[in-house]
Amino acid sequence: MNDTAGILTLAQQAVQVALYLAAPLLLAALAVGLVVSVLQAATQINEMTLSFVPKLLAIFAAALIAGPWMLSIATDYIRRVLTNIPFMLG
Repeated sequence: MNDTAGILTLAQQAVQVALYLAAPLLLAALAVGLVVSVLQAATQINEMTLSFVPKLLAIFAAALIAGPWMLSIATDYIRRVLTNIPFMLG
């Protein structure tokens, strides 16, 4: 795997793992932000700090729920990279 195709595959897997790790947290923040925005529009309360605390709590809850899955994804990728180091070097 010392050619450019192997390096590109490794980079592609790194981006894919980063997306997998960020997705639960970003989706939780997106969903809570959408709900808070709709409620703010319905009640005409335009307070910017009102959406911060629910988003923070949602991200914390998503990290607690999806944390073991995220950790297994990250450790599997790191294990693959570390075991392939000898093959990458030659």
